[in-house]
Amino acid sequence: LGNITVQLYDKTPLHKANFLKLATEGYYNNTLFHRVIKGFMIQAGDPDSKNAPANKSLGTGGPGYNVDAEIVFPELFHKRGVLAAARQGDEVNPERKSSGSQFYIVWGQVYNEGQMRQFAKQMRMQKVQAEFNALAGKHHAEIMQMRRDRNRAGLQELQDKLVAEAEKKVGKSGMTDEQMAIYSTVGGTPHLDGQYTVFGEVEEGLEVVEMIQSSATGRGDRPVDDIEMKMLVIE
Repeated sequence: LGNITVQLYDKTPLHKANFLKLATEGYYNNTLFHRVIKGFMIQAGDPDSKNAPANKSLGTGGPGYNVDAEIVFPELFHKRGVLAAARQGDEVNPERKSSGSQFYIVWGQVYNEGQMRQFAKQMRMQKVQAEFNALAGKHHAEIMQMRRDRNRAGLQELQDKLVAEAEKKVGKSGMTDEQMAIYSTVGGTPHLDGQYTVFGEVEEGLEVVEMIQSSATGRGDRPVDDIEMKMLVIE
């Protein structure tokens, strides 16, 4: 459908080196964009998609290893056109390690002011919860002792204290000014922020990404007409 040129970030060196290695070796050549969701993203990098028959289920293949998470948030976030690593869910992958080869390019949507306020609120709540959990972990022995002693008053007092500390650390905003501006003009997928490694972005060919994400799809969000790729590394 055309050319897509992506730039890889120096701030995610493990993902950059791995992606360049695979691309240089020709690992991605003749693989498919095997999962496409309109208004969301396009996903690729499954080696099992090479010459895959129309009825084959795709999305679980890889090189046999994962890449440690490099979540540089909020500096790197899910604006339209970024390249990010796919991964297994938190329930089986709490360290949020990335797939060794599968990646996605974000399309997303543009959000209005009200939607952005809601996203900011949700993200702040998530940050507060994460900070609270971290603080509670440091008080694990104390909490367990109070539970054994059935010291409900002590537990409540400690909980209130930790919530206040978490609230203070996170501050008032769940999103940066840059995120608010980009998501309300360019677009993207803010609900993925802080959960997946973003490691590059499209420099040229966003119109090709748009064509791909508009493709007709069938079972498993696989495009009805195969969309095959080849990669060239530009020094």
